[in-house]
Amino acid sequence: MPRALFEKTGNAVYISHLDLMRLFQRAFKRADLTLTHTQGYNPRPSVSIALPMSVGVESVCELLDFDLTGDPVSCEEILARLNKALVEGVRVLNVYPDCRKIRDIAYLDCAVTMEYDAGIPIDAVERITELFSRESLTVEKRGKNGVVKQDIIPLIRSFNLVCADNKSLILNARICCQNPALNPMQLVAAIEAYLPECAPDFTQCRRIEIYDAEESVFR
Repeated sequence: MPRALFEKTGNAVYISHLDLMRLFQRAFKRADLTLTHTQGYNPRPSVSIALPMSVGVESVCELLDFDLTGDPVSCEEILARLNKALVEGVRVLNVYPDCRKIRDIAYLDCAVTMEYDAGIPIDAVERITELFSRESLTVEKRGKNGVVKQDIIPLIRSFNLVCADNKSLILNARICCQNPALNPMQLVAAIEAYLPECAPDFTQCRRIEIYDAEESVFR
């Protein structure tokens, strides 16, 4: 099954996961690329996104698996046709003919920009860095079974905090993204819970890259 690497940026970050799936289904149709369908009483187009994103999250490393029927089409041709059919902010970067299993994805690099209207609080970098250096850090997580508590420290592979300017910090982290997964916004939730005086007024999250268990780039 082929795989597409794509990005979702700009205003496209406000497209929900389900709407993004529908967007790609329509794009394949407009590009005259016929998708196969699942079997059963409710057949669905054979497209799936590896790691669904929350609304508002930007990414340059998303993976879409799909399956085509009909005459073979080269990866280069698929890429060109899809990009002509997609909306602004959603762009295919590459298409691969043979792919690894999605279950092999282990880590995600993310960058969370935290903005402060009145300027970065005094000692915020030191205090936030110390917070994520603890042996344990429990944050509430809302899931299908209600609210549960999750220790996020074991899910953080690496972490670093830098000043972008006098009103914003960028939190860079490599985190677990499957079995179990850590939502990057839980890092901000930890700051809000344990260091409310360092809580940002606005945050923006960007996915940068994904890796396997050996921390090699996953495709």
